[in-house]
Amino acid sequence: MGSIGKDGNSEHSTRFRLQDFADYKQRYQESISDVDFFWAQTTRQFLTYEKDFTSIRQGKLAEGNLQWFANGRLNAAYNCVHRHAEQDPSRIAIIYEGDEPDCGHSISYGELSKQIFQAAAALRNLGVRKGDRVCVYMPMIPEAFVTVLAINHLGAIHSLVFDGFSAQALGDRIRDAGAFLVVTADKSRRGGRDIPMKQTVDEALGSCPDVRTVLVYQHGQDSVSWNPGRDVWWHEVIDNTAPLKDIAPESMASEDPLFILYTSGSTGKPKGLVHSTAGFLTGAAATGHHVFDMHPSDVFFTPSDIGWITGLVYALYAPLLLGCTTVIFEGSPLHPTVSRLWDICDLHSVTHFYAAPTVIRLLRRFSDAEIHQAMTSLRVLGSIGEPIAPDVWDWYHRIVGKEKADLLDTYFQTETGSFVLAPLARITPTKPGSCTLPCLGLDPVILDPITGKEVETACPEGILAFRQPWPSMARTAWNDHQRFMDTYLNVYPGYYFTGDGARQDEDGYFWIKGRVDDVVNVSGHRLSTAEIEAALLECEFTAEVAVVGVGDSLTGEALVAFAVLKSQPPDRDVRKDLKQQVLKSIGSLAVPRTVYLVQDIPKTRSGKITRRILRKILADDVGSIGDISTVANPAAIDSVAATVLGSK
Repeated sequence: MGSIGKDGNSEHSTRFRLQDFADYKQRYQESISDVDFFWAQTTRQFLTYEKDFTSIRQGKLAEGNLQWFANGRLNAAYNCVHRHAEQDPSRIAIIYEGDEPDCGHSISYGELSKQIFQAAAALRNLGVRKGDRVCVYMPMIPEAFVTVLAINHLGAIHSLVFDGFSAQALGDRIRDAGAFLVVTADKSRRGGRDIPMKQTVDEALGSCPDVRTVLVYQHGQDSVSWNPGRDVWWHEVIDNTAPLKDIAPESMASEDPLFILYTSGSTGKPKGLVHSTAGFLTGAAATGHHVFDMHPSDVFFTPSDIGWITGLVYALYAPLLLGCTTVIFEGSPLHPTVSRLWDICDLHSVTHFYAAPTVIRLLRRFSDAEIHQAMTSLRVLGSIGEPIAPDVWDWYHRIVGKEKADLLDTYFQTETGSFVLAPLARITPTKPGSCTLPCLGLDPVILDPITGKEVETACPEGILAFRQPWPSMARTAWNDHQRFMDTYLNVYPGYYFTGDGARQDEDGYFWIKGRVDDVVNVSGHRLSTAEIEAALLECEFTAEVAVVGVGDSLTGEALVAFAVLKSQPPDRDVRKDLKQQVLKSIGSLAVPRTVYLVQDIPKTRSGKITRRILRKILADDVGSIGDISTVANPAAIDSVAATVLGSK
């Protein structure tokens, strides 16, 4: 791919910046009136194509066969790193902050490019080729970024798994993706504690016979279990491989898969969402530019893990695509002091700080005096994962942002690939709790949940959907396109179904009301109640279970489980056993806060659990449950209510 970049346009000067709110409104209308022209112009502004595309969009949203920028060719690693290394190799690409304040370093674009070539050569020697899936289960360290970008360089497909997931959850994802190589570390370090990772991989691979190689980065000095025929050390394979320049970035078609990222689904089995190369990169770069107002001189910091979509897009791809500096943080917000995040912002002159409301609520509990740092460079604050409450918004803006930084409450999903609703820094007047208005090129509507028709009244409320496609949206679920269609495109034909309820106010601003399906948002992470229920049912003494989300002042939502037992095991703490089962099957994020042992669970005549009623009981609002004519076992309502009330 030696000629890459010659035909592309990567000059920042060609990228327009919105001037004011009136400019946004005009350009927004233009972007949705001729959406194909807008996206063709946008992708050419932000990406370097080896070969220009000949068609902007093919296929239809309703048919789930969309293709963007057909016949174009490009490479993600080139666009993220190599082109910047060619122009300004000394510019800092990555600032790494370890768990301890004195464990960190910086990497320039030139050095990062060299490391990617080196890792790509080593991965190729291990058998990785274009289209292969590689599972990445690593802590938030620079080597994780190098691994992802080396996979990009070779044209393979990365499947990142959050390092907090259990061995079973990891194994499920490795098998579904068909990965033959796993990249991991011996351990991660968080809050002053070592967290084993190689051990989790070893356990996961007991159910993954197709994995031939495990590449292990040595992050500590402790010994780990070792399979000589399968396991190889990073320092022996990658550090001793020459960064051969003849391993040029693989020429990829626009629609070639870039990555698979698993998200929770209502059937219990996680969906491997597939994102395309050109479309995803276009959305990441465009929203970084327009929403965050990123410049090459900016330093962007989000403590989000790249195993989740937020960290993947806005810690890795967007900042690097735009030539910025991104901060990688491996540690805990509370270690060694509650000021750690603010110390990082001050030390590295961070310009953008982006975190979930859970993190903000956690840090707000401490004295405002803990935020004594000047942080004079901070000009944009962001929030993601759930709507931010007005009082938290005010504290974040006033105490952290010193009433000077713009505060952006953003909305997107793993499925959307990049922001779809968000205020624009410098541009959009904001309202605490609202994700405000659509991004350029995005066309949201509110649908009536019963009829599926667009609600045309003033201040509509209903289902949030989108009536026009955009490049960064996921293309399919890995090996299960019908499930993708049924989950997102067949619910309301002709629209993309978000699964969220929403309303618009008198100014057209959007307010997210929460999930309308069986997915719970805990600390900004979407967890499937069905997946958690499946884990609980693995306990030999459980006959029936139900999991719901309830409001929580710290995490936004917390999980509550109801379990019907086959029999009461003698001398066993059943509640503890059930929590341990979820910890083992999924991970700590999915462990219910409370487990109630009940005699029965209210269900409809068709057998569907009435989670609405369970939530009403937990809210001590039994009187407003309403019509229960469809409940097959109404006595269960009083039984569950008595159990919950009796525990208070």
